[in-house]
Amino acid sequence: MSAHCQLSGARPGFGHAISHSHRRTSRRFDPNVQRKRYWLPSEGRSVRLTLSTKAIKTIDRIGIEAAVTRIRARGGKV
Repeated sequence: MSAHCQLSGARPGFGHAISHSHRRTSRRFDPNVQRKRYWLPSEGRSVRLTLSTKAIKTIDRIGIEAAVTRIRARGGKV
């Protein structure tokens, strides 16, 4: 599963893991993305979205219809 959020656009960050001896090795900070299914009443179907946990809370606040509108405005496919 690709580690990016369809609503917020959160993508992995990159940096270094620093050991006790202070050696740096590359690492990746992945966002906490989940696959979640929502019922979309205006289209009479359910949609499965890849969302970060912050975006799931956003959908709880603004509603699924507004969230789908935002995803489509960003050029995302729902």
